[in-house]
Order: sequence, then C-alpha cells, then structure tokens
Amino acid sequence: MSSTDSPTAEIARRWQALTERVASAAHAAGRSPDDVAVLLASKTTPVPVVRAAVEAGATLLGENRVQELVAKAPELADLDPTWHVIGHLQSNKVNAALRWARCVQSVDDLDLARRLSRRCEVTDRDLEVMVQVNVSGEDTKSGVSPEAALDLAASVAALPGLRLTGLMTIGAHSPDTGLVRAGYARLRELRDALVGQAATAGATVLSMGMSGDLELAVAEGATLVRVGTAVFGPRQV
Repeated sequence: MSSTDSPTAEIARRWQALTERVASAAHAAGRSPDDVAVLLASKTTPVPVVRAAVEAGATLLGENRVQELVAKAPELADLDPTWHVIGHLQSNKVNAALRWARCVQSVDDLDLARRLSRRCEVTDRDLEVMVQVNVSGEDTKSGVSPEAALDLAASVAALPGLRLTGLMTIGAHSPDTGLVRAGYARLRELRDALVGQAATAGATVLSMGMSGDLELAVAEGATLVRVGTAVFGPRQV
C-alpha cells in the first residue's frame, strides 16, 4: 500500500482483484462466474476492515469463533451482511451463534445437528446447514469421514428447522495440487450423490477452496469459496 492509499481503498482493490480471480477461475473451468459465490472469512480481522470489505461489495461473511461473531455482527448490522459459522461449533455456543448466523457450515455430528434443530424449534426459525466432510483424512481437521457423510447428511436433512444446503470441506494441507484437487473432486461426488436423492435434492452447495487453492476448488465445482487473507492480508494473532 502506498503512503497515499487509504486502508479502505486498499481493501476495495483487493476485493475487486479477488472477484476477478474467481471469475477467471470459473471461465477456465467452463463455468459462469455467477455460479461461484465468495464468502469472506473475517477471523481476527478488526471491524473497520471488515466494514470496508462489505462496503466494497462483499455480502457473505464467515466466522470461525462464535465470540467473534457476536462481537462483530452488531457493529455491522447496518450493512446487513449474511453471516455463516465456518468453524467448529461447541454445543454451549449454539444459542449465541443462532442470534446472528443464517448458516452453520460445520455440522459434523448428529448431536450438534439435533441441538441446532431444537433451538430452531424454540425460536420458530429455519437454519441453513452444511455437513462438514474431512476429505483429506487429516487428524487436524474437523469433519465427518467421506464414508459416513451421506448417512449424516440424510439424518440432518430430516430434522425440523434445518435446511441442508450442501457440503463443506477444508482442502488438504499439501503442496501436492493433485492431492488437493482429488479431495475436492471427492466432495463433489458426494454432493452429486446427495442431489440424486429426493430427501436431499436441495443440497447443491459445495463450500470449498480458500485463498491459496480456490482455482482448484472452482475447477472441481465449488459454488462457494471461503477467502480471508487474499482480501484482509495475513492473520493477526
């Protein structure tokens, strides 16, 4: 950033560059850019910086931690972004999360899904959910195994108050692009199996791909990419 650039202008430029990058990835895959949405992962990012991104055109925001969601969402309520929970959700944080989140992407067990369902019934609302799948098999990643994903998805879809919209994964942490892409292909295959069943036919979303590998994800059919550092820069820890 030059000395004459404002932080807001820089965020706007990065957002524009990201949307162009996603569009290029879609075109390269023979897809329409309109078929790939962008969610900004705002983990550890200060509210004024997130505000600049929303003012630049971002409409979807995701938080890994509920405490950050409940701190930021009221400060940005005037802009009315759509919030997703994209990190592991502890059962004791469900009530707080559902005050702001329209979607929980990280459902990886039936107990959590049931708790979300009960809360939806109490508050008379619907909640979009995705099943998180650990396609890489890495112990450091959350998610149900690919072999158990379809059964879990069917069980989640049957719960009142929940609307299963698709599947989510975090790609393999590997320099081997073939390995990363194979994981994304596996998630697409699972999604295709879901939409082939009447009870889960609406589960069309593929949430996969981040700043470093979104092209691979888009090539394999991602409909939603979750990006943080490409717009906000390195995480502040």
